[in-house]
This record gives sequence, C-alpha cells and structure tokens, in this order.
Amino acid sequence: MNSFGRIFRLSVFGESHGKKIGVVVDGCPAGIALKEPDFRHDLERRRAGKPGTTTRREPDTLHIDGGVFNGRTTGAPIILIFSNRKAKSEEYAGLKDTPRPGHADFTAVKKYGGYNDPRGGGTFSGRMTVSLTAAGVIAKKLLAPAAIEATLLEIAGTKEYGKAIQTAEKEGDSVGGIIECRTKGLPAGLGEPFFDSAESVLSHLMFSIPGIKGIEFGSGFACSKMKGSEYNDIIMDDEGTTATNRSGGINGGITNGNDLIFRVAVRPAASIRKKQPTIHLITHQTAWISVKGRHDACIALRMPVIIEAAAAIALADLMMLEQKIPRIVREKNESG
Repeated sequence: MNSFGRIFRLSVFGESHGKKIGVVVDGCPAGIALKEPDFRHDLERRRAGKPGTTTRREPDTLHIDGGVFNGRTTGAPIILIFSNRKAKSEEYAGLKDTPRPGHADFTAVKKYGGYNDPRGGGTFSGRMTVSLTAAGVIAKKLLAPAAIEATLLEIAGTKEYGKAIQTAEKEGDSVGGIIECRTKGLPAGLGEPFFDSAESVLSHLMFSIPGIKGIEFGSGFACSKMKGSEYNDIIMDDEGTTATNRSGGINGGITNGNDLIFRVAVRPAASIRKKQPTIHLITHQTAWISVKGRHDACIALRMPVIIEAAAAIALADLMMLEQKIPRIVREKNESG
C-alpha cells in the first residue's frame, strides 16, 4: 500500500495539491548525522526548471519533524514534511469526469469509488517522488561508502535529445527516456532467493515511481540473443570479481560484489496539451480533452536522482536484513 521495507521502512503521505506531503522513515539506526541542509543537493536535482520540465516550481523546503535530536538520528521514526505552495487546483476541475488517457485518473475512480483527490493526480502524482528523494538521502548515508549514480542515457530514442524535447513541447506532447543506475561498493550476499531477490526488491521500488514501465539488469533483454558462453561472467578471483558484468552484479537473486547495474524505461508523461479522446464518466459519451496546467514534456529529465533514492532505500533495507548496518552508529572518536 503506502509503506515499504522490513527494517528500513518508509510510509509516504499527502497528495499533489494537499497542504502537506512527506514521508515517515522508520528503522533508521541511531547516531546518523542528519540535518535539513543534507537534503538540499538531491532535492535541487529533482526540482523543475530546466527546459522540458514543469513550470510548477515548488521550493521543496524540508522540515524534519521528529526522529532527530542535536543533529543525530535517535532511532525513532524520522518525519520529513514538505508544504505544497505552488498548486493551482482550478486547472484540474474539468478532469474530474474526463480521465486523462494513460493516467491513473480512471483507475483511481474505480479503486476508490470517486472519493479520491483528483487535483494534480492526488496520490498518483509525480509530486509524491519528493518524499522518495528525501528518504533516499538517509538511505545513501546508510550505504556509504557504497555509492549510487543514475545517468540519463537517452530521450525519445536518441542521446542528442534537445530537439526532441523542443518538438514535443511545441506540439503539446511528451517524450520518454531510459536511465541507467550503477551502485559501486556493495558487498556480496544481499538478497534472498525467490521472492525477495535483489532484483525483486529493487523492481518493487522502481515501479512505485510514477512513469516507470520497464526494468532490466545487466545485459537485460539482450541476453535472450546470446549463448551461455557469451553471457556468463567469468569469475577471476576468490573475491568474486568477474571479467564481464552481464548479470548486472546479481546471481541467483543475490549480489555478487560487482557493480549492481540496471536500467529503467520512463514513459512519456500522460498530461499533454495535444487533444485526445476519452470517455465522459457521467454522460458515458466520447469527450475530447486538452490537459491544461503545468506539466513536464519529459519527466525522465528529473528522474535520475529519484531512481538513485529508490535504489538506495531498497539496498539499505537489504543491508540491514543482512546485518551489515548496526542499529547504533558512532563516530570513530565516540566511546560506547
């Protein structure tokens, strides 16, 4: 539902146009240095402002409302809260009865009987990813010195994507993209066979991000065209170092100590100005809509830091399950 994790556990709350939005992070070890300025870098990476992104530019000023005392985590749940200050709900009034094609408007009505908040997509909005990004900052601290980096590989099928974004904006349309995420420095042994494999847990988090429609690890779908002798990663030493990394750092659902590599496919945003037919939920007749308001022509532009955050959250939980992270973290000069 709205929670994830077994030890490092988070619960998101709020809606796109509600007063507040945020996340409760439970299970974080005590003693981690944490202050509001620690979040600024990743929150700024997620913010709109570049060509192709929405003109809704929330300040994303974060307030820590619990779980931290004197700049250190206490072991109690950490409450991270943002205020929504730039919402313009009137722009969504006409969408209540005419669901956007490709969006969750229709399924939300069916799921919640019309009691869902339709403004800006409510809880189905990309706005919710600010909470993931914030929780990811804490998770990255837990994973250090392991490091996660996500990179935008292409948009609309090309690496030279500036023109594709401009064309989409001009036509009132949108485009998608592909992002690669690489984690260096993970230990071998994270993940469980079958239902809680490293791939399963990571995929679970990735598909919680609005707009993610596909994932592949290592060589991914390309492995279907290879022979076993081509795909297999030759083990070079007793540390598990491999000559290639077509498996993406995971064997049998368990990390093998090499770089963990996966890629995700980001769909074109559903909210576009270009006219499309839909169904009117009251008259049951075809209706034509053009989505007004402020929307991204390419949501993939803001996705890398969100992908990093989701990966960090999943991996932090796996690390704690494997007892690789203590429940109390002390500085080297501190005594127990």
